[in-house]
Amino acid sequence: MADVAESKVTEIIKTLNVLEGNLDSLTGKVGDMKKQLTVKTLSEIDLLLEKTRAMAIKEAEVIINASKEKANSESAKIVREGDSKLAEIESNVNANFNDMVKHVVTTILKA
Repeated sequence: MADVAESKVTEIIKTLNVLEGNLDSLTGKVGDMKKQLTVKTLSEIDLLLEKTRAMAIKEAEVIINASKEKANSESAKIVREGDSKLAEIESNVNANFNDMVKHVVTTILKA
């Protein structure tokens, strides 16, 4: 009976040694998986960062182009208004030129 008990104890020890080896193997595999996951995560972060930058650049370009168009439109409007005012002033000068000359001559002669 002692032989049977010793045999069972030996069998249990062998089984525990196999389980310990399997556990060490699994621990190593988990460590490798963690490293792979970390590398994959960093790679994905870099990829998403580049995509985000590209999207931000495109959006900035759209905003800048819209601002340029608006500024050009406003500038053209200001130029048109300036040309209109200038034409109005020239028209007034031309219409009242004779009166202005008479006024200047009168003022000089009085002096």
